[in-house]
Amino acid sequence: MLVHLSIHNYAIVEHLDLELDTGMTVITGETGAGKSIMLDALGLALGDRADSGAVRPGTDKADILASFDLTATPEARAWLAERDLEREGPCILRRVITAEGRSRAYINGSPCPQGDLRALGELLIDIHNQHEHQSLLKNDTHRRLLDEYAGASELARQVQMAAQRWRQTRQELERLSNAGDEQRARQQLLNYQLEELEKLALGDRELGELELEHKTLSNAEQLLGNCRQVIDLCSESDAGNVLSALTASLQRLTSLQAQPGPLGEAVNLLASAQIQVEEAVGELNRFLDHFDVDPQRQQSIEERLDAIYGLARKHRIPPGELIPLQQRLRSELAGLNADDETLEHLDRELAAYARHYREKAGELGELRRQAGERLATAVEGQMQRLGMPGGRFAIELHPSASSEPLPQGLEQVEFLVSANPGQPLKPLARVASGGELSRISLAIQVITAQTSRTPTLVFDEVDVGIGGPTAEVVGQLLRQLGQQGQVLTVTHLPQVAAQGHRHLFVHKARGIDETRTAVARLEGDSRIAEVARMLGGLELTEESLAHARRMIGSAQT
Repeated sequence: MLVHLSIHNYAIVEHLDLELDTGMTVITGETGAGKSIMLDALGLALGDRADSGAVRPGTDKADILASFDLTATPEARAWLAERDLEREGPCILRRVITAEGRSRAYINGSPCPQGDLRALGELLIDIHNQHEHQSLLKNDTHRRLLDEYAGASELARQVQMAAQRWRQTRQELERLSNAGDEQRARQQLLNYQLEELEKLALGDRELGELELEHKTLSNAEQLLGNCRQVIDLCSESDAGNVLSALTASLQRLTSLQAQPGPLGEAVNLLASAQIQVEEAVGELNRFLDHFDVDPQRQQSIEERLDAIYGLARKHRIPPGELIPLQQRLRSELAGLNADDETLEHLDRELAAYARHYREKAGELGELRRQAGERLATAVEGQMQRLGMPGGRFAIELHPSASSEPLPQGLEQVEFLVSANPGQPLKPLARVASGGELSRISLAIQVITAQTSRTPTLVFDEVDVGIGGPTAEVVGQLLRQLGQQGQVLTVTHLPQVAAQGHRHLFVHKARGIDETRTAVARLEGDSRIAEVARMLGGLELTEESLAHARRMIGSAQT
């Protein structure tokens, strides 16, 4: 609920601080004193449009701050939490308007768009007057009030979530389906490319082994000649070879009777060299014995390498990248095949969500039809009490023209009213008289107050055009609403003012050079005097004071 309203330099208000409580608070004062200015300032804090004319002359900016206790408003707390705007203590909405016409908005000290103030404000206050922020002119409000009255708010949320899941699933299905032709072409290409690679069947180390063998076969004659020359130099040359030279060297050194220590080491090294040369010659001979220069093998290797190199050129990659490419293509194809499975799964999900939506929306529609009749009858009864004899009220459920699941359900909810006998029922938004609209709104709020989620109701001159017994009924209804929450009422009627739990008096304080608006809290004799003034004009008589005292006393009891 609204606990504090602070207004600085707005219109003719220099400085105003109001502490507000639960119950019904009446706001009275002479015409032009500034009662509507207070509500206009509150509207700015709730996101209404502003202009530079709102700034008090001679000042550079207007500053309006509204503080709310959100203890009993979980929707507002959730709204703040979703946007990381929560804080301990009251929730503070602030609006600053400069003399140049610029506007800044804040929620709990954080700058925010003006639309955020409006969205949060709709969860906190419902203002009933003839201005554009009258929530009962919106079909969304009609649907919400009916669902709350029917006890179907949770079911309505389930319907909304079912429609949302259906819509998200359809969007994903459309996205995948739209990519279908392109995807199928890609699948065909991948299948063809993988078939080529799998037909090639390149082994992990095959390329390196083939290239080495091909190099060996290509240099076979030179290689064989070199091997024979080395064998000749090491062991077969009659002119002298390495083995014969090593053998002769060992014989000369070992023929000596006495061998110094270093000489023995030299003998060992020469003997080791002789053994290694013999082994090398043996390896070369074995290579020559088993080496087969097969032209057909060489041709086969060249054909295999041509196939490998040709496929690599086709994909514009090095031959060594063919195996990683095959793995990448296989993974991509698996993903595309999985998309096909996903399409089938999404098709089944979409159908399941549609069935779930129709089931829940059907249940909601039935509850709406049953509750709509009861609510219309109850509101129509209150209209008779509020000075609208013969007035009618009805709730129509229009089937949705769309075949798709909609968040609001299978039907549109609309409040219709006929304010006078003989007039046809018309949409509530087309009611010509602002006073009639305010009283109809009051009747609806009285009936739905038990289930309403808005903690603060503001009624700006709902008593326009009424008087006598009807005015007393309006006051009683407003007081009844105040017993369940917070009601702020601007009124010119003493019958309404007497019913308030608290009374604020708005007046003009005139100085030498300026006039400003001030607000006083009336209690006891001062309140009796104000109600008497409303009853009898400027001069207070014993009769008017006694009448005022009886009215206030009767309301309190």
